Amino acid sequence: MHLPHETVLLVDDQPENLSILADLLEPYYRVKVADCGERALRAAVSEPRPDLILLDVMMPDLDGYAVLSRLHANASTKDIPVIFVTARDSAEDEERGLELGAVDYIVKPIRPLVVLARVRTHLENRRAQHLLADQNKFLEAEIARRMHDNEIIQSASLSALAMLAEMRDTDTGNHIYRTQGYVEVLARALTQHPEYADQLPPEQLMRVVKAAPLHDIGKVGIPDRILLKPGTLTEEEFAIMRTHATIGSEAIAQAMTKVQAADHSSYRSDSRPLAFLDVARQIAQSHHERWDGTGYPERKQGTDIPLPARIMALADVFDALTTRRVYKPALTTEQATDIICQGRGKHFDPDIVDVFLQEREQFIRIAHQYADD
Repeated sequence: MHLPHETVLLVDDQPENLSILADLLEPYYRVKVADCGERALRAAVSEPRPDLILLDVMMPDLDGYAVLSRLHANASTKDIPVIFVTARDSAEDEERGLELGAVDYIVKPIRPLVVLARVRTHLENRRAQHLLADQNKFLEAEIARRMHDNEIIQSASLSALAMLAEMRDTDTGNHIYRTQGYVEVLARALTQHPEYADQLPPEQLMRVVKAAPLHDIGKVGIPDRILLKPGTLTEEEFAIMRTHATIGSEAIAQAMTKVQAADHSSYRSDSRPLAFLDVARQIAQSHHERWDGTGYPERKQGTDIPLPARIMALADVFDALTTRRVYKPALTTEQATDIICQGRGKHFDPDIVDVFLQEREQFIRIAHQYADD
């Protein structure tokens, strides 16, 4: 007959009690014995580890209550179920044992069928708990894997969309990688400021970073004759170029609306899965606004401009200043820093300029890392 693999530890200072219990249980389980509390504690952490402990209460030195307390204090033994087996038969004794954490209470002299039934029940419960724990671990790992896969797909989709705009503008090179890096540096640094920490919890920070590459997605709607023009734009052409902010924002907003309208899942609950797209919409719409209200397309000013867009504004301008374009040479980092400082409180959020000055070395590192060929 195939025997269960469970191990039962018997603890009693009376050899005859150990013998009776061992004879009863050995046909069905692997049995370990200990004749005092200290030996019981050592047996509980030695192989094979017990799946259940039958513990006498009245023992010299360490009694059963003390042994149970020490078992519960040890991370490796705290989950082993313990049944008290004792001659103490008062209701108060039983209540005390159960309050201390025993799973059951058996009064001596034992009744064999009762002991077997109680042992079997608690070992079945333990097997069920282990099975449930294994299933939960598997489900947690599977959820983590799928979330990771979804994040990769999401990031790849975002990059593909961003590249659509960048590939049409042959003058910007690694612009989206540099600006995303600048945005992350600024956003992380802002989390250290009390007034911004609440606006940039970890999940929102990552949304801002992920959404940054979509800031110029609206350029896909700008005619090539304007987008690819090598010289200075006329006022009329620049007016058309400015519409890329609204084009990008409206495209993202429409995509969100269509996805939500098409979602008939019973799991649909709120808009959190699309929260990063809402951040992308804010950035696309407002990253050309200026702190003093002279930007476009809505002439927003100050904190009416969404924080993600204010962060993007500085990152975008720094990159435009420090890279070569067909209509201008690249400026040095020092020249770009001077221009950004001059724009403090005019073009840019003063606090974000201050953070930029603190983190400028990281900007330089990112600029070198993603320098255009």
